[in-house]
Order: sequence, then structure tokens, then C-alpha cells
Amino acid sequence: MSSALYSLGRWAVRARRLVVVAWILVLGLVGALAATVGNGLDDEISIPGTESQEAMDRLSGTFPEVSGASAQLVVVAPEGGTIDDAAVRGPLEDAVEEIAGLDQVTAVASPYDDQMPASVSGDERAALLTIQLDGELADITETTREELSDVEETLAAALPDGGQSALGGQLFSTELPEMGAIEAVGVVVALIVLMATLGSFVAAGLPLLNALLGVGISVCLIFAATALGPVNSTTPMLAVMLGLAVGIDYALFIVSRHRDQLRGGLAVEESVARAVATAGSAVIFAGLTVMIALLGLGVAGIPFLTTMGVAAAVGVGIAVLVSITLIPATLGMAGERLRPGPSRRAARRAARERANPTSAGEEHHSRFFGAWVRAVTRFPAVTIALVVVAVAALSLPAMNLRLALPDAGALEEDHEARITYDLVADHFGEGFNGPLIVTAPIVTSNDPVALMENIADEIRTLPGVADVPLATPNPSADTGIVQVVPTGAPDSEATEQLVHDIRDLRPQISEEYGVDIAVTGFTAVGIDVSAKLGAALLPFALVVVGLSFVLLTMVFRSIAVPIKATVGYFFSVGAAFGVVALVFHDGVFAEALNLTRTGPVISFMPIVVMGILFGLAMDYEVFLVSRIREEYVHGRDARSAISAGFQGSAKVVTAAAVIMFSVFVFFVPEGDMNLKPIALGLAVGVTVDAFVVRMVLVPAVLALLGDKAWWMPRWLDRALPSFDVEGEGLARQVALESWPEPDAHDALVAHGLEVRGPDGTTLVGPVGVRLRDGGALLVRADSASSVSAFLLTVSGRLSPDAGAVKVAGLVLPQRAGAVRRRVAFVYATTEPVAAIDAARAGRPRLLVVDRAEVEPAVRGEVAEALGRARAEGIAVVVGAAGGPPRELLPDAPVLDLDVGREGAATDQLPHVTQEARA
Repeated sequence: MSSALYSLGRWAVRARRLVVVAWILVLGLVGALAATVGNGLDDEISIPGTESQEAMDRLSGTFPEVSGASAQLVVVAPEGGTIDDAAVRGPLEDAVEEIAGLDQVTAVASPYDDQMPASVSGDERAALLTIQLDGELADITETTREELSDVEETLAAALPDGGQSALGGQLFSTELPEMGAIEAVGVVVALIVLMATLGSFVAAGLPLLNALLGVGISVCLIFAATALGPVNSTTPMLAVMLGLAVGIDYALFIVSRHRDQLRGGLAVEESVARAVATAGSAVIFAGLTVMIALLGLGVAGIPFLTTMGVAAAVGVGIAVLVSITLIPATLGMAGERLRPGPSRRAARRAARERANPTSAGEEHHSRFFGAWVRAVTRFPAVTIALVVVAVAALSLPAMNLRLALPDAGALEEDHEARITYDLVADHFGEGFNGPLIVTAPIVTSNDPVALMENIADEIRTLPGVADVPLATPNPSADTGIVQVVPTGAPDSEATEQLVHDIRDLRPQISEEYGVDIAVTGFTAVGIDVSAKLGAALLPFALVVVGLSFVLLTMVFRSIAVPIKATVGYFFSVGAAFGVVALVFHDGVFAEALNLTRTGPVISFMPIVVMGILFGLAMDYEVFLVSRIREEYVHGRDARSAISAGFQGSAKVVTAAAVIMFSVFVFFVPEGDMNLKPIALGLAVGVTVDAFVVRMVLVPAVLALLGDKAWWMPRWLDRALPSFDVEGEGLARQVALESWPEPDAHDALVAHGLEVRGPDGTTLVGPVGVRLRDGGALLVRADSASSVSAFLLTVSGRLSPDAGAVKVAGLVLPQRAGAVRRRVAFVYATTEPVAAIDAARAGRPRLLVVDRAEVEPAVRGEVAEALGRARAEGIAVVVGAAGGPPRELLPDAPVLDLDVGREGAATDQLPHVTQEARA
């Protein structure tokens, strides 16, 4: 991967104008697409497979009068008056008549109608009118909403002084979140942090440009996707919040690495290519973990949550693509302006190195972070214990966290739907804001009216029932409903318990009346949503954490490190949930954070926070631990590798975490109530994860484990593919670029090559060989496995375990894919001549023939086929157990894998550096 990204970065610099123009065109195209095909956002939530949703779906066909969207109109007479007063009754009857005549209105209750009576408060001062609409929430047009509002305004003006009316309910309880000035403060803070980290306004501006472009494309794609299906209003805001955070951070890692390399004297183009190859590899892996976590939201089986996860994952993917293409292009445009000038610290370091040459090459990244890592690793067991105790204390309030779907009670106090909600609660009771509907098929009943009354009487006996105002069959007498008003609010524990109690009546009612009841309604749907989301948390965690555990194992070639990373993630999640519970449930800092009320948080908060936070936590794990591992594999002992790697990455991780926190936390004070707990949970989770888990717990655990932290069973190491996230392979390629000498024309060159079997036994090596283009080489060993291992390795089919190997100018194993395209591999067991000629037709740079124990009768023909290949400039390597027949390649030297080399020119190989040998 690092090699491909190296080439991509170099191309992006050279084609920088094309890259910039292409991304601008993409933004314009998706913007136009969103404007032309978008259908708008839809906040209606449906959960297939739940009892409440299935009952609601049945009612849409059998009892449409109660199954569609609804609104509420509450009217309050002046103090001392009643709704029967002429000054109130006249305007209210006019309003009812006008509402009944509106399009999309199927029915409206009236306190003066015996057939469909509206609820009246006990003091007869207030009336609650239910307005039933034709269609689901998304089907109700803006015209209908405006007409209803106009009727309410006319009614309010006609009521006597002291009278009051308000329009709310389900139809008016959703409010599209909007970006405000306070959210922009997070971007300003991010710019300040970037300038402090990168030391340049131009360098700081590039990550912001990267993030804003990615967010613009993502949001436009989300609005365009509304043509394909419903998308709720939280989705684009989540995409903005997450896109800004990861877009800035991913660009920061690449720009920071580029600036460090410029400081070291690299040319601009080379530095950009290497920055994309190294930091870009980490960005791709980090983005991949975030995307896995977001796509894992689909495990819950809830359509709107799956849509949200897919949209956010696409946004992260776009942020990654923009980072590895647009950032190198803009870095190329910035050119030498980003090269840091000489600093006082660098001058002091140079003076120390002149005075003490043995200190040259030592890294002194930061006194602050050097002291930090020494403090947390001095007594690692104590550090770990303190972290566990502190995180446990912070996580404890999460035991009280309750979940529910939001209703009008979560809106701002001056919002009309919130005013309606409060008036209903004051005059009727909280339960009237979320009545339940109990439905039953009654097609076999001889007296459907009496049947529904009997069911209503059974329900009235349950605790938590405030009223049962309606029990009636539909006009065709095949379906009946009972409206149940709870004593508690829609999101209260009492109402949730009432739903369970009614469902527990099902066996009794079925036995006595022969009907099967179901509980539905907006409140019941919300309760079922919360239950299903809660049940999905464990499968979600297992799937996402399991997949990412495998990825981390591939990256770090360790068992302990992925386990530590996963445990640390759960620490961060616990702390995030604990703080959210303290704020939203217990009211700590509620006023400062502008909460409209305390209580349950939105149902999908835990699974969304878990998904996003997992990806971000793994970002910090990768950026920090991969640098430590890099120091370790390059020869440092375990403890000094922790110190050097920590100091080399802590500054960038700190900046990234501060940026993430800034973007998330400024969505809390003025954000949508649906988004507030998610934003707060992410802000807290990122802070705890970066500064407590990754920068305190991780170095302490690594120090406690020592060399054992990097242990991995050999069989597992060989089985798992390698993910070169820190560009070690690229560094090796750069070190071997001019080896064995510049512009060499070698088909194969190897030094110290070793290949081991699955059990660790040595099959090949150490051995060295050099084969020019058009040359020939015979390979022998007593074991056929040794010969095949050597031939498969030099043809890019098997990875070497040690040594330096280049085939057709490409370094193995880093360029194995490209080597396989340039090397033809042939088994000479059947029809060897035809196989060799077929391979030669592909014009390979090297032709490798294994199992060349050919019969004497065909040796001449095989020799001729090999000769034809060499005549075309193709180098040939032929191997066999015991040695291939000499007459196949009479002039070729023999490489004996058992006893050494014979004739292969290896003694003249130039020196291979330790860096290249690693």
C-alpha cells in the first residue's frame, strides 16, 4: 500500500491543478444533483418486525382514521371561564369546521361532537383536539402545515382576552437541526490549534480546506440520496460533525509529516510522496476502522440507523480520498512556503551534536512529552490502577442512563409544539401527550362494540392508566381500537411499564374474548425502538470490535496490543456514557449546556457513539502505537521505543484530539436535542480516549509488558497479511533504490536471503545471487521444498523472511504484486516446452521454471525453448531437487542452496545498509 500511495502522492503533486479542478467539479456536480433530485428529509421512524410497527401497518389498511400522522390543537379558556362559553365556543367551532375542510385532514375531534368528542379537562377550561391526517408524516405537505397554522392563528386572535390556543403534536414535534454561529467556533478553535501545531497559516488552512470540501460533497450526496429513500434530519448534521473532525485530523497527519520531512531537507515532491505513503497509510487504516464501525450500525436491523451509518461512512471515505489526493496537490502548490525555518531548538540540538558526536541522531521531540511519558511509565502498575479507578468512577453514572425517542418535550420552551406539550401536561396530564393504541382483529365478533368496551374495562384496571377515552370498532367492524392514556409522560418508565403490562394481558384476553391484541402508537413505537437498539448493542460490539481486532493484529503484529486497544476503547465508552448520564439525566451543567429538559436521551445515542468513538479511538491507537512499534523494530529496546515513539507522535495526537473535541463540543450548547447527547458523548469519549487511555494507559501497559507486548505466534504472523501502516516497506524501498548500484540492469539480485517454513525451519539461506537481464541460473538442493521456496520467493509468490531482494528493479516483498506481473512461473512437470513458450509470449522480465527434472528425450526441446526466451532478453532461472540437467542451460552457473554458491556472482554485491536489511 505504501508503494502505491507513494506513487499517488507524486502524481498528485505533478498533476496538482488537475486534481484541484477535478474535486471542485465533483462538488459542483453532486451539489447540482442534490438540488434537482433531492426529496427532502424525513424524520418518521419505522422499525420493521416490532409489534408496534406491524400493528400500525395493519391499521393503515383497516383503520386509516387512526393510523396516519396526527396533530394536536389545545384550546384554553380565560381564567374562570370554560370552553362552553360563547366567546370560546364560537371561534373553536369555526376552527374545527375549517380544519375539517382542509386537504389531507381525515378527521378532527370536537368537544361539541358526540360522535367524535375531543378530550376536555376536568375543570372544563381546556379542550384537546386530535387532528387525524391522511398519510404518514413524510406525506404531509408543507401547504397543509401552513394551513393548519393559519387556522390556529385565526383562532387565537378570535379568543377572548386570557384565552390561549396552541398547535402541536406529532406533525409539529420535529425540528430540522441547523448550523449556527456557535458550531463555527469549533472550526475557529481547530484553526488556532492547527496554527500552533504546524506553525504556518498556510499549512493550517490546508486541513480546513480539505475538511470543508469533503463535508460539502458528503452533505450534497446525502440530500441527493433522499431520492432513493427516507433520510432523517440528524444524518446530515452527524455527517457535518464527523466529516469536519476526521477531515481536519487526517489532513493534519499528512501535513505534519510533510513539514517534518521538509525540515529534514527533503525536496518538496519527494516529501509529499513520502508523507502520503507513510501518514497516508495510517489515514487509510484509521478511516477504514471508522467506516467499519459506522457500517456496523446496520447490525441493529433498523433502517433509519443503517442509513445514518452508511451516510456517515461514505462521508469518512470521502474525507480519506480527499486527504490522499487533494492534500498532496495543495502541498505541491504551496511548495517551499511550507518549509520550516531554522528554530532555536534545532540550533541548540546541532550545537550539542557538534560538542558530543555520539548524540547525533538522537531525537529530542519535546521536554513536556518526554517528562509525560517518563512519569506514566516509571511505575506502570500504579498508573494502570489509577486510570482504572478514575474511569470506573466516571462511568458509574451510566447505570442510570435511560433511552427514548424524543418528543415535543425536548424542544425549546418557546417552540409552539413545546407550548402545546406543556399546556396538555398542565391541564390534562403528561400521558395525554403520548396516548397508546391497543388494536385487535374483531371480524368474528357478534357484538364488536361490546367487545371493545370489555377490552377497555380490562385495561382500565391496570396501574398507570389515566383514562381510556375511546374504545370502538372501525366502520367495517373487522378491527377495533382502544385509546389508552398513561399517567406518565411518553418517555417515562411508568409508560414503558404500562406497555409491557398491556402486552402481558394478551393471553388472558385471548382466552376470554378470542382476540389477539397489539399495542401501537407513536409512544409504543418509541419504546420498541429503544428496546431493539438496546438488544443490538452487544451484537454490534462483537461484530465491529471483532473485525477491527483482526485489523489491529495485522497492523501491529501483536496479540497484547489489540487486546489493550479494545479494553481501552470500552473505558472511553464507559466514561462517555457516564458523563452523558450526569448531564442529561442528573442535570449537572444542564443550564450551562442549554438543555431544554433532563431525562432520557435519544435511543440511538449509545450505538452511534460506540460506532464513531471506536473508529476515532483506533485512529489514536494507530498514530501513537505504530510510531512506538516503528522505533522497536528498528532496534530500540522496549522502554526506549515507548519514549521515542511517544514523543514523536504525542504532539500530533494531542492536536488531533483537541480539534476533535472542539468540533464536537460546540455542537452541544445550541445543537439539536437529538444531536446534543451524541456530540457530548463524542467530545468526552475523544478526550478520555486520547489523554487518559492512549497517552497514559497505553504507554504504561506497554512498559509493563516490555518485549512481550510485541509477541505473536509465528503461525499467526505468517497467516495474517501485513498492513504497512507506517510505511516501513517504503523506507526499505528508498534505502534499496540504488542497490546494488544506480541504473543496474538486474533481473534478480539478493543478499542474505532467507526463507523459513511454517514451523520455523530454514528452507533457504542465507544466500546471495545476482542475475543480469537475459542471464541464466540453475538452482539445486536436496529438498524439493527448498528449491520451490526459493523460486516462489524470487517470483513474488512467497515473502522472504530476511535479507534484501530485488526482482526486475522492484523490492520484495513490498512490490510483490508488481513482481508477479513481471515474472512468469512455470512447472515443467507436463508439456514443459508449450508452457515455456506460452510464458515467453507474455514478455516477462524473468522466467522461473520449477520441477525441471525433465526426461532425456525432451531436454533438447526444453533447452531450445529456454534459449528462445534468453534471445528475447528474458532472464531464466531453472530449479529442481538434486539439480536440473546441465544440458538445459549449459553456460549457466549453479546456485546450490545446501552447500553454498557455485559460479553465481555474489561477492561483488555492494553493501546492504542495516535499514534496508531490517
